[in-house]
Amino acid sequence: MRWQNLFDDLEGQLESGLGAEEVDLAAEEERLRLGRLTLRDRILALRTAGEGEPVTLTLRTGERLVLAIGAVGRDWLAGEQDAGPRRSAIVPLGAIATLDPVGAQLTASLRAAPEPPTALSTRLGLAFVLRDLARRRAGVDVSLAGTSCHGTIDRVGRDHLDLAEHAPGDARRAGSVARIRLVAFDALDLVRF
Repeated sequence: MRWQNLFDDLEGQLESGLGAEEVDLAAEEERLRLGRLTLRDRILALRTAGEGEPVTLTLRTGERLVLAIGAVGRDWLAGEQDAGPRRSAIVPLGAIATLDPVGAQLTASLRAAPEPPTALSTRLGLAFVLRDLARRRAGVDVSLAGTSCHGTIDRVGRDHLDLAEHAPGDARRAGSVARIRLVAFDALDLVRF
């Protein structure tokens, strides 16, 4: 009988040790998964799970935006501003200082899975969406580090755009253009249209 108790005790210790090892392994796998997530992955998860639920962003300039995220590209996101007059906005991911999830948004963002590199949105860079605005000849407000300007995007290069500055409400005409400003994508914080 004594030997049986000893074997039962050893068996219980072994099962307990194996169970703890499995828990540790699962926790390590989760840490590794979270370590591979990018801000873009988490924003995509918010957009997918949120179904138009607004998200609060703070830009590197300190400006706070409340956006209903509509699209996420390789290095940008676009959405509708929730406060004030409804306007569309494009935000380079590099301009985001913080993202302030509320309620279930944090949990949803943690469930993110890296997007496969073959997905179309992983190939659409900021230049692509800005070229679309240039084709439309849409008037835009461009926010740069601490300053803002209004105009029409004339051309879009690989890492910059040409902005024909003019008064809001004016059409882009040679006589109404105050100057052409070349704007580096790295300096862009926000484009509203």
